[in-house]
Amino acid sequence: MNSASNQSNQGFPSSVRAHRRHVLRVGSLALGGLTLADLFRAQGVRGDQKWYDSVDGPAKSVIQIILPGAVSAQESWNPKPESPLEYRGPFGVNQTSVSGIVLGEMMPQTAKVVDKLTILRSVVGKIPDHGAGQYHMFRGYPMTPALKHPTIGSVVNHEYQSRGELPGYLVIGDSKDETGYLSPKYGPFTTGADPASSGFQVRDLRLPGGVTMDAFESRKRMRDAINAQFRALESNASPLDTMDAYYQRAYRMMTSQSVRDAFDLSKEPEQIKQRYGKDQFYRGSGSQAALRMLLARRLVEAGARFVTLRYGQWDDHSALQTSFEQQMPAFDHAFAALINDLDERGLLDSTLVWVASEFGRTPKINQVAGRDHWSRVFSIAMAGGGLKRGMIYGDSDATSTDPARDAVPLADLHATIYRQIGINSDKELMTAGKRPIEIIDGGKPIDAIVA
Repeated sequence: MNSASNQSNQGFPSSVRAHRRHVLRVGSLALGGLTLADLFRAQGVRGDQKWYDSVDGPAKSVIQIILPGAVSAQESWNPKPESPLEYRGPFGVNQTSVSGIVLGEMMPQTAKVVDKLTILRSVVGKIPDHGAGQYHMFRGYPMTPALKHPTIGSVVNHEYQSRGELPGYLVIGDSKDETGYLSPKYGPFTTGADPASSGFQVRDLRLPGGVTMDAFESRKRMRDAINAQFRALESNASPLDTMDAYYQRAYRMMTSQSVRDAFDLSKEPEQIKQRYGKDQFYRGSGSQAALRMLLARRLVEAGARFVTLRYGQWDDHSALQTSFEQQMPAFDHAFAALINDLDERGLLDSTLVWVASEFGRTPKINQVAGRDHWSRVFSIAMAGGGLKRGMIYGDSDATSTDPARDAVPLADLHATIYRQIGINSDKELMTAGKRPIEIIDGGKPIDAIVA
């Protein structure tokens, strides 16, 4: 099966067989972003690829939650209550819904959904630098000046067509430079605004200023008439038909009630918004966490394949306690609500949710009550998408200095994510210079966490 024909509305296809084909030239892209037509035009284009055996991927969708700045595992996913004070930090712990598992004191709501999570407590990074760490975590390769790699979301967008009328990859907020050696056409569709902002509207779903829907429809009819005239004059109208199909799809997205409804948070009952924590926490951060995660659920429910959102700023070199007191309650509330909401709607088993930062924080509290950069061991949380529930995998030692057991290299983490969404992580994609590059260099899926 050619990857360009993977059109199942039932989730990620079980087969990722592909053969070589010519790339269709579809015109230039606007600098700094994509038009809707560009994005949909990309769905008919795939690069040179190898042949691969089938991969069964239970995940139809992915929600990727990034906590930028590097959240401390000792205060969140892997507290050390028995360690000396200078190691364990300022907080206590919460007992969870799974006997014997504890989370940080600031995560009481997440503690109640641990029976639905898999927490990896022995993840191993390489470089404790924000830029390099984020690159490695969300692209799968260490940063190198020789080649820029695509993000996981862009790879998924490259491998699969979108389901329904939504683009294959969406970012809540803004994003840039995600496609690496892949064509920019595989980058995300971005909302361009925060759903927590007043008067939130999605960029590129709005009509140009001063243009009414009637005028927009009139322009479309005129364009259709001109295209019809060209078709009558052309001996081979196939290229025109192909291009027109892309514009028609962009048009359908702009005018689709189901697409507009997916982004329209006013359609969500107020009690659901409050369940996610809207208006309940410090300086509006509750609305940011709540409405970003709620929008992610709505997009997945509407058929989105891959959704990325970010929350907070966790680079706590000083005043870590204050930072957690200000930011973690909103995250805790919204994340627990997201997991419960997905589960109640029957979406969790088919939606892979993962929460990650670029690295961890130092074992000891420093002299200004913070923790510095540390990549030798840290934690991430996952849920759904065919993973086991209520599981802890691996651990750090008593002081959170190094893995104590079952170390998880980033390549293994990424191989697991790709397998759950039906992609062979050793598959070779082609750079613009026709150089074959494996999606992930090495790495083995973590079989122990798969249901």
